[in-house]
Amino acid sequence: MEFFIKKFDELTTTELYEIGKVRQEVFVVEQNCPYLDFDEKDFKSLHIYLRDKDSGKIVCYARVLAPGLSYDTASIGRVMVLSDYRKHGYARKLVLECINSVKNILKENEITIGAQFYLKDFYSSIGFKVMSDVYDEDGIPHIDMYMKLA
Repeated sequence: MEFFIKKFDELTTTELYEIGKVRQEVFVVEQNCPYLDFDEKDFKSLHIYLRDKDSGKIVCYARVLAPGLSYDTASIGRVMVLSDYRKHGYARKLVLECINSVKNILKENEITIGAQFYLKDFYSSIGFKVMSDVYDEDGIPHIDMYMKLA
């Protein structure tokens, strides 16, 4: 399996379709959360995904946002792993790839995320610190978390 990191303009129409499809599978259908997933932030984000070499399917995805798009710092969002590929460490690898992209591509050293509350321990294990109370976003409890990169 191989990670791909692309700016919006570098995505093919097929990749854009596949990204939209997997994001909808997880965030809209699986989490029963009807909202407009594609937003203006996609145009200015780095899109990071892992493709299964055997099936050709995108199995996990996230986007990295420059400071000012979601938070004052760089951010990571839309982090997802397809259900059939969970419990294999792909989420951790994906988030670490995102952190490396913030540091090496965006040249930033701070990251703020809006994490689903049930993933607090996962993000804490990577080094994120809770910086907000729990809040509701689209019917799902979230918290803001922060990481300062070395």
